[in-house]
Amino acid sequence: MAFTVREFHDLVALLTQHPEWRAELRRLVLTEELLALPQTVHNLGEAQQHTAQQVAQLTQQVAQLAQQVAQLAQQVVQLTQQMAQLTQQVMQLTEGQRRTERQISRLQDDVGDLKGIVLEERYRSRAPAYFSRLVRRSHVVTAEELLALLEEAVTAGRLSEDGMEEIVLADVVVRGQRRESPEAVYLVVEVSWGVGPGDVERAVRRAALLAQTGIQTMPVVAGEHITNDAAELARAMRVWQVLDGRVTAPNSH
Repeated sequence: MAFTVREFHDLVALLTQHPEWRAELRRLVLTEELLALPQTVHNLGEAQQHTAQQVAQLTQQVAQLAQQVAQLAQQVVQLTQQMAQLTQQVMQLTEGQRRTERQISRLQDDVGDLKGIVLEERYRSRAPAYFSRLVRRSHVVTAEELLALLEEAVTAGRLSEDGMEEIVLADVVVRGQRRESPEAVYLVVEVSWGVGPGDVERAVRRAALLAQTGIQTMPVVAGEHITNDAAELARAMRVWQVLDGRVTAPNSH
């Protein structure tokens, strides 16, 4: 039968008088989903709050990471600056090392030149002692004597001007007599602290040029020591060696 308005008002009045009936009525009228809705909303609220807390924590972590990245970037900038400074210092040290090496090289060259000059003067002043095994009655040819000999050969057409200029560059020229005969011979001596192949070649070339004047010559190298290549070349080109006062014939091994 139909549910009248009066009956509805009576039901409302009863529910007002008996609040405990309301839950039973709601259970009968509403679905389980609707009944569970308040709890669901409450749970969603708690979940939203938890999510908000997590978002806040993540935001804080992101801010910390951003700060750390900024610090790292600053450190990278500082390291880059330090690396640039170190690179500049290394370049300066390298250039300083190069300058030092050049200075040492020049000093070594200067020392070598001085030692060569001293040694050359020693062989010139003590020629009889050093070359006694090669010639007798040795005499160091002076610059004036050598020029007179060479100019005469140039005038006679036996020697060129270039040949004369080459011969006068010889370190020492010694005149003497061969030990096995009374013939005169000129020793063309190249003096070097350390005798190299170049010294041997110059001695041979200058001795050959001097021989164009019509005199007999012998190429000689003199010094404190000789390289293996130079010693081998001296034997091949029949050049005498005078090393630290010791004479070595071209045919010696």
